[in-house]
Amino acid sequence: MGTVERTTCCVVGGGPAGMVLGLLLARGGVEVTVLEKHADFLRDFRGDTVHPTTLDLLDELGLGERFDALPQSRMEEVAFPVGDGDGDGESLVVGDFRRLAGRVTHPYVAMVPQWDLLDLLADAAEAEPTFTLRRSTEVTDLRRDATGRVTGVAYRTADGTTGELAADLTVACDGRGSTARARAGLEVVEYPCPMDAWWFRLPRHDVEDRPALIPRIGPGRMAVVIPREGYLQVGYLTVKGRDAEVRAAGIEAFRADVADLAPDLADRLEALESMDDVRFLDVRLDRLRRWHVDGLLCIGDAAHAMSPIGGVGINLAVQDAVATATLLAEPLLGRRVTGTDLDRVRRRRLLPTIAVQTLQRLLHRAIVTPALEGRMAGPPRIVRRIAAAFPSATAVPAYLIGVGLRPERAPDFARRAPVTAA
Repeated sequence: MGTVERTTCCVVGGGPAGMVLGLLLARGGVEVTVLEKHADFLRDFRGDTVHPTTLDLLDELGLGERFDALPQSRMEEVAFPVGDGDGDGESLVVGDFRRLAGRVTHPYVAMVPQWDLLDLLADAAEAEPTFTLRRSTEVTDLRRDATGRVTGVAYRTADGTTGELAADLTVACDGRGSTARARAGLEVVEYPCPMDAWWFRLPRHDVEDRPALIPRIGPGRMAVVIPREGYLQVGYLTVKGRDAEVRAAGIEAFRADVADLAPDLADRLEALESMDDVRFLDVRLDRLRRWHVDGLLCIGDAAHAMSPIGGVGINLAVQDAVATATLLAEPLLGRRVTGTDLDRVRRRRLLPTIAVQTLQRLLHRAIVTPALEGRMAGPPRIVRRIAAAFPSATAVPAYLIGVGLRPERAPDFARRAPVTAA
C-alpha cells in the first residue's frame, strides 16, 4: 500500500502553466508541490514561443536578465508569401510586433527551447522554501473524500512506487490529454479542426536571419518555417487524419513533398533520416464548460486545447497561471478555497480564451481549409487591401497574438528585483 503525504496545493504537470503557478504560489508563501511525470524537461517540438506579455512577466519576477542570456531567436513579423511561395520571394507582413513598442517592453516573440524556460522557472521556484518539484512522478488518479470532493492525487514514480498526495487544492496543468481532467469527468466542448501537424528540424544556414514567420502554401499542405538559434523548426500541416498514410509512404516521399512545397529547404532535407525524425501533433480545439469540481481546477490546455495557429497556447496557459495565483493565493493560505473561488478563475480567463479560439476557428475557415483544398496560395484579398491601405493595421494581429484581450500582471507578492545572469 502506498504512502500518503500532504501539501496545500498540488500542481499536476510541470509545463509552463504548472511551473509559473508553482513559482508564484511559493512566492506567496503557499506550500505547493508540482508533480512532473518525466525525469527532465527535454522534449522537443513543444511550444517554444515566449510572447511579449510573458517576457514582461519574467521582468516583473526578476528573471528577465536570466532569460535574455538563454540562446534564442526573435520573431518580429508574421507574413504571407505573395510570390511563388518558396520563401525567397516577396512577402506581405500581416502582423508586426515592432508596432507594439511602448505597449510592451519586448515587442517581439522570443523563440527559446521550452526546456530552457522550464529550467529557469524551476531554478527560481526551488529557491522558495515552500516549493517542491517532484520529477518522474505520474498522476494516475484523483483522491476523493466521502462527499466526492477531490482531496489530492494518487501517483506512480518511475521505479513503480505508488503513493498518494493529499492537498487542499489540486490544479490540473497536464495538457490536452489531462489525466486529472479525465478522472474528474468534466464536460468538453470540441470544435472541428481541418488539419494535423508534423514537426521536424532542419539545419539553418548562416545567411538565414529573416526575423519573420512566413508560411508556405501549396495544394493540400502548408508549412511554417520558424527560425531558431542554429536550426530551423518546421511545422508541416495537411488534412486531418493522414498520419498513418504519411508514415506509410516513408521518409523519401515526405522529403519530396516538403521540397516541392518549400524548394529553399531541398538542400538540407537529407537531415531527416527516417519518419522517427518527424513528430506528429493531433491538432485539437476544445474547451471545458466548467473548469473545476470541488477541490480541483483545470487551467491551460487542460481547460482549453488550442490550435497551433498563432502559437498562442503557451501565452494563454501562462496567463491562466498568473490569474490563478493572484486569485487563489490568499484563500490557499487560509486553507478555505471554495467553488466560488475556483469559478472566479474561469470567469476571469473565459473571454480571452473564447476570443482566441473564435479567431482560430475563423482562420481555419478563411485560410487553412482553402489552402489545404488548393483554393488559396496566399493571403486573402481583403487582407492584402487592408495591409496596403493601412500599414499600421499590422499592429492589430500582433496585439492579439502577442498580448491578448486580458494580459495578466504578476501579483505584488511575487515580484522581485532583477537577478543578473551568471
